[in-house]
Amino acid sequence: MTVRDYDSRMKDKASKKYGTFSYLPPMDAAGIRRQVDYMIQQGWNCAIEHVEADRAGDDYWYMWKLPLFGERDVDAIMNELTSCREANPANLIRIVGYDNRRQTQGQSMVVYHGA
Repeated sequence: MTVRDYDSRMKDKASKKYGTFSYLPPMDAAGIRRQVDYMIQQGWNCAIEHVEADRAGDDYWYMWKLPLFGERDVDAIMNELTSCREANPANLIRIVGYDNRRQTQGQSMVVYHGA
């Protein structure tokens, strides 16, 4: 019996899919801003997480600072996303909206795919 090794599409950066909006064209800053505003309008608390691309499938990502409990300013959250991206330019960065009522994530999406 011969085992054949096939090239993984994971080597092709364009074929990687990381969640909710992965199948759509990349979002610009205005699109990300609208999604952050939606999370705030739902009353969710935002958190920013990041991880190296080769660990993207892991369950645990690094949290950027602390969750932004009670933060309702879209600009403040966008500034934190920018700070995380500047500090971790090669990492995937996602924003998570935590729903306190349901005790779960209301929304989670990768917003930057790294260099």
